[in-house]
Amino acid sequence: MAAEIAAAAGLRVAVFDHALTPARKLLLAGRGGLNLTHSEPLDRFLPRYGAAEPLFRRLLAGFSPDDLRGWAAGLGIETFVGSSGRVFPVQMKASTLVRAWLRRLDGLGVTLHSRHRWTGWDDTGALTFRTGEDVVTVAPRATLLALGGASWPRTGSDGGWVPLLEGLGVEVAPLVPSNMGFEVPWSDHLRDRFAGQPVKSVGLSAAGRRLKGEFVITETGIEGGAVYALSAPLRDAIAAEGWATLTMDLLPDMAEAELVKRLRRRGAESLSTFLKKSLSLTGPRAALLREFAPAADLTDPVALARQIKGLSVVLTGVRPIERAISSAGGVRLSELDDRLMLTRRPGLFLAGEMLDWEAPTGGYLLQGCFAMGVAAGKGMVEWLGRPAPSPE
Repeated sequence: MAAEIAAAAGLRVAVFDHALTPARKLLLAGRGGLNLTHSEPLDRFLPRYGAAEPLFRRLLAGFSPDDLRGWAAGLGIETFVGSSGRVFPVQMKASTLVRAWLRRLDGLGVTLHSRHRWTGWDDTGALTFRTGEDVVTVAPRATLLALGGASWPRTGSDGGWVPLLEGLGVEVAPLVPSNMGFEVPWSDHLRDRFAGQPVKSVGLSAAGRRLKGEFVITETGIEGGAVYALSAPLRDAIAAEGWATLTMDLLPDMAEAELVKRLRRRGAESLSTFLKKSLSLTGPRAALLREFAPAADLTDPVALARQIKGLSVVLTGVRPIERAISSAGGVRLSELDDRLMLTRRPGLFLAGEMLDWEAPTGGYLLQGCFAMGVAAGKGMVEWLGRPAPSPE
């Protein structure tokens, strides 16, 4: 995106990529249909960025979700809003968008250099790249680094850039997983019977935030959209205490008082039969109740209702960063000016997951990266004294 902005301003632009083909992580993100952005109003959208909200308030003012949809339409990629409010290409493919985008960049004169891995700077300050057995040096007037965080390292985002920037004196927050799964010490029965099964229509809460959604039971714990949305406070709690509590409402659409009334009418039926027939509480949700509710609470209607409405599940660990959807940590935002340029190295710009921010899944990550690309591209154009265009 930064290359498109800079090239449209008349600058000569080259993109160096470590892989044989570009946009590997975007293609990976598109395996589920490429969730480009979200349709919710900005007053709800912006808080998704947590502590980085002030930065994204400015960035999205320059390239909003509507701007992103318009940009995609300019590539011939029509989008639609799904039932969850998420925005997808109609064709549900990342590859179609990437091909159209590469054609546009080629038409703007952008050159792509594949199999070039950045290795730092030489004694003159030129960029150095390793390509095969050769070392190539390039001395641009402005540089953008967009090297990713440390999730999905097979796509190239392995965090290898950290010591290079720390060598400049840049403060880098440790890279940690974000939008990831958690470890739960399941019983053998639950693991063997329910691993791989989704748990739908439940309420989850942690750190004062509550939401409704679904997740998946895995052999090692839990993962999925609703869990990812709460992953930051849960991760931080585990880092501080060694564990965290995730509270589950197994019947979020039923008030606790109504639930108590129904439980008191149970009669001689077994608990399993009653939960199934009268409350539709079956499968993995019923298994979770038996896994974590004290045995004594299963016989008392009031205590049982409280467990169903607020089941405490202890998380004992975080899944590895290599398997996380994204990562948090990176270059501190205080190291950058409003153009996303490093203040201690003029002419060097940064964008994407290299920076210290995070957001939940749902289109917020890609929207943030696109908006950063626009801002960095405009910043480079401004730095070089050219008028900055808007993306088509």
